[in-house]
Parts: sequence; structure tokens; C-alpha cells
Amino acid sequence: MKLAVIGAGAIGMKHLEAAAAVEGLEAVAVAELNPSLAQAAAEQFGIRAYSDYQVMLQQEKPDIAVIALPHFLHKEAAIHCAEHGVHLLLEKPMALNTAECDEIIAAADRYGVKLMVGHTQHYFPENREAKRIIESGELGQLVMILDTRHVHYLREDRPAWFLEKRKSGGGIITNLGSHSIDKIQWMTQSRVTKVRASVSYLDDRFDVEGSGVIWLETSSGVRATIAQSGYPGVSRNETEIIFTKGMLKLETGKGLAISRNGGYVQVPLEPAGQPLAMQLLDLMEAITNNHIPDCSGAYSKSVISVIESVYASSRTGTEQVVRV
Repeated sequence: MKLAVIGAGAIGMKHLEAAAAVEGLEAVAVAELNPSLAQAAAEQFGIRAYSDYQVMLQQEKPDIAVIALPHFLHKEAAIHCAEHGVHLLLEKPMALNTAECDEIIAAADRYGVKLMVGHTQHYFPENREAKRIIESGELGQLVMILDTRHVHYLREDRPAWFLEKRKSGGGIITNLGSHSIDKIQWMTQSRVTKVRASVSYLDDRFDVEGSGVIWLETSSGVRATIAQSGYPGVSRNETEIIFTKGMLKLETGKGLAISRNGGYVQVPLEPAGQPLAMQLLDLMEAITNNHIPDCSGAYSKSVISVIESVYASSRTGTEQVVRV
């Protein structure tokens, strides 16, 4: 299969690196408005560079397009790719809102293309092992999940569109909270049904939130919290998963530890492939065997629906029932 990437920023380059490791997949082109980024990507991966992704699609006729653009451009690019019969790997978050998600899903259905959204939490070995332990019941009944993430998000060197609500959809909760919401839903094989939340706007340079505290309830009855801060401090990315017979401490990208009687012990993990490469393999398999990818448009819309409910709860001070 032939692959083209739309957007040669940091994420787009990571997708090109991943594609180079996937057997049966050939990266052929990249589209990027910034000439120096486009040329650098073309030279590094031996592909052709375009300034206009629409021209690229017409000339290259790729089987798959990876859309790694700012959030406000996702809908337009995804629909255009679908209209040209190109299967889609769309970076998360899927779109600015659920209405845009519906338009993208409708276009993919209308033109018969596969749509996958890049929820990479599904591909880390420590996340997969945590999910297996939850499903095995070896630590008893799942009681709660406490997800905490601190990172200096409101940095002046962050690309400006991230910090403009009309272009990004929101701040740290939209961009990083989507990972936490997805992680909780995927690991519990359920959907978030209720949300109570409070987000902060304490940096008057930007109109996006810098932090949030969220209380969630899932369709399987699991309670969870998400606490995220984008202000300066010590970085932390940790998920505590609490059962009736023990606990897990998950640090995505680092490892997994288990506690049954006091201390934590590291859990040995099976070697796994690079998450973005595994993601591409899943999309190729869905195309070949004509089935819906795990991270489908409908699933990914559910994550956006939770994010919308977070902002609504913070704005109104009331619990929100998540619309599915």
C-alpha cells in the first residue's frame, strides 16, 4: 500500500519513521506548507514533497493518508481524502467537536474508506498488560482509576494554534485529556456516561484552559478521576488502577508495577512494536479484511463527546450525562 502524510511537523515525521518500519507499506509523499519542513522530510525519507495536499492526492493516488494537521483543519482534509477514496489515519483529537466528527464519519461511509483515529494508548505494552490484568480478574474487582498528568503545556514555544480555542478546540484537556479519556474507556471496555469537572483559565495570554479536574463514571460502573495541570512544575504521567485485591501503577511509556500486599513490583512486559507502526498495521489489516478498526470514527467521537461534557460541566457547575 502507498502512504502519504499531510503535515510534516513533529507528529507527521514520526508517522513517516513508523511507515518505514512497516512491511508492505511505502511512503511516497508528504504535503506541507512550510517549504523547509517539506524538503527536509522529502530528503530524509526519499519521498516527494508538495505544498498542496489536494494536488498530492491527485498525482500520487495513495491508498492511505495520515492527517497530522492542526485540529481545525482535520474535518476539511479528512472529507477531501474520503472523496478521493483514500483511507484515513487521522491524528487525535478527531475534530473540534462532535458535529465535525459526524461529518467526517458520514464522508468515510459515503465513499467506502476506512477511518482510524490515532489513539496510540492502545499500543503501549504496559497499557496492554494493565488491560489484560483488569480483564483477568486476578486482582479482584476494579474499584477506581486515578489518572494524573502534569506537564508544562502553556509554553510560549508551543505552536500558537494549540493555544487558540477556535483552532485547537481547547487546551490541555482537549489535547492530553483525550489520551486519558481514551485510556479509561479502552481499558474498561466501556464508555464514560457521567462527568463532573472544573477547568482553570489562569493564564490571560491564552483562551484555552491550563488545568482540569474531572470525575467520571463509566457504563460498567467504574469511577475515575483525571487531574491535569499545564502550569510549570515537575512532569508526571501516572495512572493508579485500584482493585479489591491490589493495585497497579501505570506509567505509559515507562512501565507497569503491581502491588498485592504493600510494595510495588515491576511487571515484566513482552517486547512490542513501535506504537505508530502497530497502528498502521491495524489500519492495513482493516482495509485488507474489510472490517471496522478498533479506533473507529464512532469510538473516537465518544472521546470528543466526553471532552464537550467536561467543558459544559465546568461552565455550568452541574453533572453532565454524556451523549453517545
